[in-house]
Amino acid sequence: MLQRTSSAPGKIILSGEYAVVFGFPGIAVPAPVGVTAKYTEDLGRPDLQILWEDAHPKWLEYIEKIIQQCSEENEQLFGKLTIETDVPLGKGMGSSTAVIIAVCQALLGDNCENIARSIEDALNPGHSGIDFATIWHNSPIEFRKGEEPKMIRLEEELLKNTELIDTGTPNEQTPDLVAWIQERGQEVEPALQAIGRCSERIIAGEDIKAVIKDHHQAQIELGVVPKAVQKLITKIEQDGGAAKVIGAGGRTGGGGMVLAFR
Repeated sequence: MLQRTSSAPGKIILSGEYAVVFGFPGIAVPAPVGVTAKYTEDLGRPDLQILWEDAHPKWLEYIEKIIQQCSEENEQLFGKLTIETDVPLGKGMGSSTAVIIAVCQALLGDNCENIARSIEDALNPGHSGIDFATIWHNSPIEFRKGEEPKMIRLEEELLKNTELIDTGTPNEQTPDLVAWIQERGQEVEPALQAIGRCSERIIAGEDIKAVIKDHHQAQIELGVVPKAVQKLITKIEQDGGAAKVIGAGGRTGGGGMVLAFR
């Protein structure tokens, strides 16, 4: 009986939100949390049963879509698919991409990069590619749209005194936020350029707190840091730290996950 287990990390964007969509560089690292998928083949079953404890119906629907596309590659997917995750879902840490990669590798094996990428394109339209590159390679990545991602080395202590803070789920979906940024054109160009420079400064080894503070200000100018999250980060800065939203953020509601440097 075939059994195959695959794990995929979430991701933390140090620099590059939105800017990478417009060709500026971004820096992302694998997160210490992620998604595990286990496929247990049972050709005596008429279907593929999904086991994901306490999963929201929308995530079960998402898994069904992934399975449907994987079935086009292998029609003999029968048995059980068990999902476990400790990455926050829908909060800027690449959970949707991690689910795609973990499930594809569990169902089809490790050599499924092109299939997983096509599923990512279909299910997460408008994505920049930085999530997929970081999670697939499980490595720190320097990313530029249209170029091969570069696996890079960062200081080992870079994230030592950091914590992830859950500020709640944004009210807006990432594709809608990206479209909103695109509609504003030249208005947001200075903020996007500033974020691109932050990526270059991280690679150059500049003080990370100074870079993160400037990145946060650029995200405020983009309009993707809700007021409550701005207040939280202001308090962190007053205490000598720095912080930023590490995903798409939001206009209202929560801002997803915030990475704080103490």
